[in-house]
Amino acid sequence: MRVHVALLMTAMLVAGCAGGPSNTTDDAAQRALTPSATTPTARAFSPTDIAWLQLTAAMTQRLLPVLDLVPTHTTDPTWQRLAAQVQASTRADLTRSRHLLTEAGAPTTNPHEGHDMPGMITADELAALRSATGKTFQRLLAAHLRAHLAQAVKIAAAEQRAGVHPDTTALAAAVIRAGDGDLARLDQLDRPPTPRAT
Repeated sequence: MRVHVALLMTAMLVAGCAGGPSNTTDDAAQRALTPSATTPTARAFSPTDIAWLQLTAAMTQRLLPVLDLVPTHTTDPTWQRLAAQVQASTRADLTRSRHLLTEAGAPTTNPHEGHDMPGMITADELAALRSATGKTFQRLLAAHLRAHLAQAVKIAAAEQRAGVHPDTTALAAAVIRAGDGDLARLDQLDRPPTPRAT
């Protein structure tokens, strides 16, 4: 049991979940280890699997309102196509994450509600996007989309290393493939600045 708790702590730390109350990780670990999550089906899920699924769902829920803005905030068809591709894959991932959480018997509530973690769009950032159009919107969108995709790939890689449930680690692999592809397409539209040599 201590090993499972350690893996859960690692997954949460990798995700940067430090913005909420100090007992958030302890509470998540306790929920994951309660008897209600030890049905024959749920035994195949580790606390790390559940923590990753919950975090992935929370991150996706923050991203979708941003992608919904694209058709009305830029007329550039290349940005619209990229947003549509990312939206389709993230909606599919969210559906699979929710299905797996239900299968695991995990709580349906979002344990990351109100947390501003790496890769998550804040309320202020979403407001700024809503008030921007054209090139300004595209610049803001690129920065937030790159941060989200990079963090999603990072925590999915951690799930692949530490997770145990086959369908969950398979979803993590799919997130990595899609995220890497979307990052490559994003770089073609908006290349990140090259660090200056020191």
